[in-house]
Amino acid sequence: MGALLSLSRLIDAINLFVGRWISWTVLAVVVVSALNALARKFLHGGSNAWLELQWYLFGALFLLASGYTLLKNGHVRVDVLSSRLSKRKQIGIEIAGTLLFLMPAAVLIMVLAWPMFWDAWVTQEASPNAGGLIRWPAKLLVPVGFSLLIAAGVSHLIKCAGFLMGRCPDPTARDSAKTEEEKLAEELKARLDAEAAAAHAAARER
Repeated sequence: MGALLSLSRLIDAINLFVGRWISWTVLAVVVVSALNALARKFLHGGSNAWLELQWYLFGALFLLASGYTLLKNGHVRVDVLSSRLSKRKQIGIEIAGTLLFLMPAAVLIMVLAWPMFWDAWVTQEASPNAGGLIRWPAKLLVPVGFSLLIAAGVSHLIKCAGFLMGRCPDPTARDSAKTEEEKLAEELKARLDAEAAAAHAAARER
């Protein structure tokens, strides 16, 4: 069990790293969307490449953060009935749901997505829109994102088993009362404040 828990910690570290960095995609989507809207409104122009970039960034945010969201117990749960059961029974339901629903669906999508990406890579498939982007980076997000989700599912199963054996804490417990959106917003604000302070200090030195 010790080796499995070490594997779980490694998987969690990877998803935590990806989740924290992909959070910057939110800011990138806002900036790209705003600039594209301003260009279309005031310059009477725009670019399909910028519009498609928004879609790519949104896809990256949704797919690459799926494992991180599972790690942080941020996925929607309907636990009206299970919340009335003992914690051990709740964990049992968690294991059954992960094995019977999450893992089969995620594995199936990942397996089907790799050929789709490979075909786009070999043919260098491009958008049919004028000035559009190549398609393989967007299609690569699907198998990579579901691979991260599968890995997070494996880690979750290990932690559930570890909890039942008394080897680790409750894997379904939330870190705090704050939602993931609130924590993400606070993290982004802290990073922006730090960059603004650094820029201000550099400007004063000049």
